Amino acid sequence: MKKLIQQIYRFGIVGVICFIIDYGLMLLLTELAGVPYLVSCAISFSVSVTVNYLLSMRFVFDSKKDADKRKEFVLFVVLSLIGLGLTELLMWVGVSRLGADYKLAKIIVTGIVMVYNFVTRKVLLEDHSKQGADSQAAREDRDRR
Repeated sequence: MKKLIQQIYRFGIVGVICFIIDYGLMLLLTELAGVPYLVSCAISFSVSVTVNYLLSMRFVFDSKKDADKRKEFVLFVVLSLIGLGLTELLMWVGVSRLGADYKLAKIIVTGIVMVYNFVTRKVLLEDHSKQGADSQAAREDRDRR
């Protein structure tokens, strides 16, 4: 249980960093560059996914040692694209159908998609062959490097 709490905490930190990238880039593109909000949302989401992969697989999840990193990244991107689809759908519903401001909708949608992201990445990307202290020790060893 302690490991899961630490993992959720780390996931939250990575999520905040990536949200700042995602939200900030969306605002810059929409407000300063005049890019339509759905397009800017997709661009900012894509940039934040790459950063999220790098941080998540280093600091949050115990990567499978024998995993092909390209396949792992592709799976991460596929899961993220599903998350993007959810994001776009929920943004469209919130803004176009419910009349919410796109900035507020983005915050709410991010919270919803964050739960999806954690669960799918934990189930599909994490090495479940190790238990408890072994996987924590591996992460701590990685953190020291």
